Amino acid sequence: MLLISILLLPLATGLVCLLVRSRPALERLNLLAFAAGALLAGHLGARVIAAESVSALGGFLYADALSALVVGLTALVALASGIYSVGYLRRDAGAGRITATQVHRYYTLTPLFVFAMLLVTLANNLGVMWVAIEGTTLASVLLISFYNEKTSLEAAWKYIIIGSVGISLALFGTILTYYAALDVPGAKAESGLNWSQLVGLARQFNPHAMRLAFIMALLGYGTKAGLAPMHTWKPDAYAEAPVPAAAILAAGVLNCALYGIIRFYVLAEKCLGDHFAGNLLLGFGLASMLVATPFILVQRNYRRLLAYSSIEHAGIMATALGFGGRLGLLGAMLHMLFHAVTKPLLFFCAGNVQQHFGTPYLWKIRGAIRTMPLTSVFLLMATLAVTAVPPFSIFQSEFTVLSAGFAANHDWLAGLFVVCVVTVFAGFLHHMVQMNLGVPREETRRTVVCPWKHGAIALVAGIVVVLGVWLPSPLFQLVQRTTQIIGAAP
Repeated sequence: MLLISILLLPLATGLVCLLVRSRPALERLNLLAFAAGALLAGHLGARVIAAESVSALGGFLYADALSALVVGLTALVALASGIYSVGYLRRDAGAGRITATQVHRYYTLTPLFVFAMLLVTLANNLGVMWVAIEGTTLASVLLISFYNEKTSLEAAWKYIIIGSVGISLALFGTILTYYAALDVPGAKAESGLNWSQLVGLARQFNPHAMRLAFIMALLGYGTKAGLAPMHTWKPDAYAEAPVPAAAILAAGVLNCALYGIIRFYVLAEKCLGDHFAGNLLLGFGLASMLVATPFILVQRNYRRLLAYSSIEHAGIMATALGFGGRLGLLGAMLHMLFHAVTKPLLFFCAGNVQQHFGTPYLWKIRGAIRTMPLTSVFLLMATLAVTAVPPFSIFQSEFTVLSAGFAANHDWLAGLFVVCVVTVFAGFLHHMVQMNLGVPREETRRTVVCPWKHGAIALVAGIVVVLGVWLPSPLFQLVQRTTQIIGAAP
């Protein structure tokens, strides 16, 4: 019943919002649904820690530690974005940038978007997981085109075209996985794509079919994750979507796409051994970091800057999986956790800056700390956190990934990893110092604190600070269980 409740809550909220027109009612419905969803996600984590896995509807829904971790992160990001959305959309509506119809559309689509992401992680069947990831595309493309401007419509078309090509490749990977398992003794045709069945039979799969299946799945879900060279939709989408929706894309959809890659990675590792899948992930991961780094250095739009940051972090997680071993898997899962709670803080601060200054361009903003001191302090903190400055938590995960590289005797690749990380830190710090310091324009007034927007920022910032010095034992247990699931391959 728990898994069903987690899914029905956002689905029912989205359907009810279709019938509601009052803005306060829409806000309350979204906030209540996301708050209740966060509580249910916490309960799921506790259940999984106690019982290894939870299933429902005859095995149609299934959750292990990996599922519970991604569900928890999705629920947290949805709640924080829901809180931030109240102040953000009120400001846009007050400025005449959006209409009541657009507000209604946002509050209807967002819970449906969250429902699709939750279904990705709770579907036992890999085919249903594929359908759910396609569902995230359909919901999010309408959010990317939210402002109905030429640039936002162009970004939405680019996203759906590239995403559709990617998801088609993932479908081929899913079909090939079914084919690889078709003649395995003990496999049941009616549950031939169920993860709980496939993971126990993967060593007997047809290796030729499984090799091609993993390539297709990695290309397909790697497109959704924004791994290079399938990343080109990200800068446009992140720059055009409403800030809270972009935060969900960056910290929610990214995790769902990596979740899909990890499921296929485990099957490929069991069937093909240690090197094939790992080397592919290592190549795509480092390529993503190398592509993102120069664009971060020369970026002029800070919303696009955050997109390239997400490309870099997706590359870090793929690289960690590619390094493999206990440290590589631990680093990948810790990085997924820490990135998901840190990136929304950057987006929320960027949203405040854009609404206050009326521009997304770095060169047009100076002296932000004088006109919006609270946001600027959090923005600098988020910059240090996301670029892995100690004692923030991402430093811990990136150091673990680096250690995994040396442990796997990939010394020169580990050195390349360090060069990218250090260069990104320098580029980010340069951009943020320019925005925050200096003399502001005379016509720029001091901002008025919005309790909704700053409440969301304070919530996420508090979690970022706490995780920098303390990782709660239940959460660490969940991460460890996740690494055991991935590391079960020979």
